[in-house]
Parts: sequence; structure tokens; C-alpha cells
Amino acid sequence: MRPSSLTNKANFWKAYKAEYKSLWRLGLPVLVTQVGIIVVSFADTMMVGAYGTDELAAAAFVNSLFMIATVMQIGFAAGMTPLIGSLYSRGEHTLVGVTLRAGLTVNAIVSLGFTAIMGILYFFLDRFGQPEELMPLIKDYYLIILATLFPMAIFNCCQQTANGSTDTATPMWMILASNVINISGNYALIYGNFGAPQLGLSGAGISTLIARYSAMCGIITFFLLSKRYRKYISGLRERSADLGKVCGTVWSTSYPVMIQSGVECFLWSFGAIVSGWFGKIQLASYQVVNTIAQFGFMTYMSFGVATSIRVANYTGLRDITGIRRITSAGIHLNLLLSTIASVIFLIGGKNLIQVFTPDPEVTAAAMMLIAPLILYQYGDAIQLTYANALRGTSEVKPLLWISIVSYIIIGIPFLLFLSNGLGLMNVGVYYSFSGALIVASLLIFRSFKKTVYEKELQFSKKP
Repeated sequence: MRPSSLTNKANFWKAYKAEYKSLWRLGLPVLVTQVGIIVVSFADTMMVGAYGTDELAAAAFVNSLFMIATVMQIGFAAGMTPLIGSLYSRGEHTLVGVTLRAGLTVNAIVSLGFTAIMGILYFFLDRFGQPEELMPLIKDYYLIILATLFPMAIFNCCQQTANGSTDTATPMWMILASNVINISGNYALIYGNFGAPQLGLSGAGISTLIARYSAMCGIITFFLLSKRYRKYISGLRERSADLGKVCGTVWSTSYPVMIQSGVECFLWSFGAIVSGWFGKIQLASYQVVNTIAQFGFMTYMSFGVATSIRVANYTGLRDITGIRRITSAGIHLNLLLSTIASVIFLIGGKNLIQVFTPDPEVTAAAMMLIAPLILYQYGDAIQLTYANALRGTSEVKPLLWISIVSYIIIGIPFLLFLSNGLGLMNVGVYYSFSGALIVASLLIFRSFKKTVYEKELQFSKKP
């Protein structure tokens, strides 16, 4: 090996070592948080699946509908990260508190809006073409999950504020504690253990409700009482003449991320509806593989969030070289993780599926989805990294048209063509995701490069 090659490798490692460490330090607690969410999702699917295939299919349908509102709320709260990250990097503690107050206000209003919309949708559940025998289960479970949107929104806002100030550990502990509550509640209320009534699917919903309110109360209490957040309390509690303006800033930064997240999620939720057209086995198998797919998605999202935090910090410091370097480090890390996830799905796919359902028909149908699941891992990893990096710059409006083109204009017709037109059913649904993610990855990469170039020109000018 030539000395110049060795020198280049040494320089590369020297340049990126600190970035890999910062991503790992920030991303690992987020990953643990996301794994905690996955564990609960795994536990819910496994416990409900063991209770009955009808309950599993009903949960799949309801969760897929609420996934849109849930992900849009998460996306809206994610708009807080670059705002808080930029203020935190400059030491503007009072403005962090004011921004948190504005964020809580706007997130609460948005959540109440989603609750009203999903409440109206309840009266049209029998219009979605789902198996008739599932409707009593669907309707009871739907109303319980409807009541969990508000506490989720408040927790999400606080979580993104913590993330923006580089405290990714606090949300992790809150999620882990709420997961213990959720899993314990499932064990008691689904099956009737610990002297509790046997409520089946409704018991799983009640357990989720209790856990989400517990997480909201826990993180608010920590913010108000902990030493770490004391410096932000004055801005949080005091009336500020700038509050209305800050609310406007939170809205303008957050709504494009919310819509982009919802449009992307809509394709997966629509996939559940289409899978239900082919019967409860196709719908139940779709739910099982979607639960397994969270393993990859949440992992890439975790280090995407870490990338977003560091990009926001570098943007606050007007450091273009840092923005580019940390984003490249995020891509390196997520490509490695997508390879690991693909190997796990390939080798252990059947074992993972059988954890969630004893039904041999559901298992056989779910096994057909492993190949397309593996296929879209790299597209998912790349688009999540660049989307979060773009969010870190606060230039999020390009994500709107990119998501509409990728997931609606291209994704939905492709999904219908493969599933209905070619008769591939839920296998076609899953293959359509790869096409949509590839298009999204290319468009987001192009937009990120353009945004960073424009920032470079902006920062080169004297303030």
C-alpha cells in the first residue's frame, strides 16, 4: 500500500472519528428509546396475536390508520429540534424556554385537531372494505387509541426539546418506564391476570393509554424539577411579548415536516388497507412484518435524529464544513446499520415472525414479505439520514414536494399496480415501498446539496 493511501486513510479517520463518536453519543439513547418503542410494539403484536388472529387483524387496521396521525404529530414536534439546537449552541437559555412554551401550545392545538379528525373518521370505519366480523373489535379499540393522541403530542414536544439541547437520555428513561407500564398492563388486561378483567384487544388499548399519559406526566415533571432544565424555566413560565412570534416560527418550521411525515406514512397505512382487501390473513401478515420492519426504521431514524441535532448545532455556528462532515458520517453509520438489519431479516426472518403469531397461514404469508423488506432497507436508511440533515438546517419545505412526488404520485399507483394489477397482493404492496424510497432518496439528496450550497453563500457574507 502506498504511503499516500495510508496518509489519506489516517486523515479520513482523524476527520470523522469525532463525528462518529458524537453521533453514537447522541444516537444511542435515541436508539434505546426507539428500541423501547419497538419492544412495546413487539409485545403488543405478540400478546394480541397469541390471543387471536381476529384481534391481530383488527389491531393492524386501527394502528395503520392511527399511524398517520401519530407520525404526523412526531414530525410536527421534530420541527422543534433545529430551533432548540440552534439556540442551545448559542447559549440563549431564556429563548429555549420561550420556544418550549410556544412548542407546547402549538403542538397541543395540532393534536386536538388530529383528535377531532380521527373522531369524525370513526363514523366511517365500515366504509374501508375490511372483514365484517372484525368491526366490533375495531370500533372499541379505535376509541381507546383516539384518547392517546394528546399525551403523545406533549411528550413528543418535550422529547424534541431535550434532543435539541443534546439530552437524549431523559426521553429514553421516560419511554423505558412507560414501556414497563404498557407491557405489564397488557399482561394483566389482555388475558385477565393479576385479578384484572380479561379484555382482549381493548385491554391492550387501555394499557397503551395509561402508559402514554404516564410518559407525558413524567417528562413534564422532570423538566420542571431537574437542575439541568432550571435555566430554561424563566422563559417557559414568564409571559413573553415574543411568544406569538415564536409560535409562528414553530409552526412554519414544523408543518412541512409534519406533512412530509404524514404523506410518507400514508403509503404504509394505505398498504394495510389494500392488504385488508385480500382478507384477514393478508392483513395480519402485513401487520407482523410491519412490526419487524420497525427494527430497521427506528434504528436509522435514531441516528438520523442525532445527525439532525449536530447539523442544527453546526448551522447555529455557521459551520458548513461541519454540516457536510456530520451528514457524511451519518450516512456511513446508517448504511452499516442497514446491512446488519438486512442480514438479521434474511437469517432470522421466520423465527421473528413466529414470535408474533402461532397461525401457520399468517406465518407463510409473512415469509413472502421478507425479500421486499430487505430490498428497501438501504433506501430507507439514506432518505432518513438526508431528510433529518435537511431538517437540521431548518430548510424543510423541499420535503413537502419530495414526499408528494415519491409517496403519492409515484408510490400509490405503483402499489395498486403491483398488488391489484399484477395480483401480488400484500407482496406487491411491499415491493412498491422500495420504488418510492429510491425516488425519495435521490430527490432529498439533491435538495440537501442545494440547501448546503445556499447556506455556504449566505454564511460567507458578513453578518
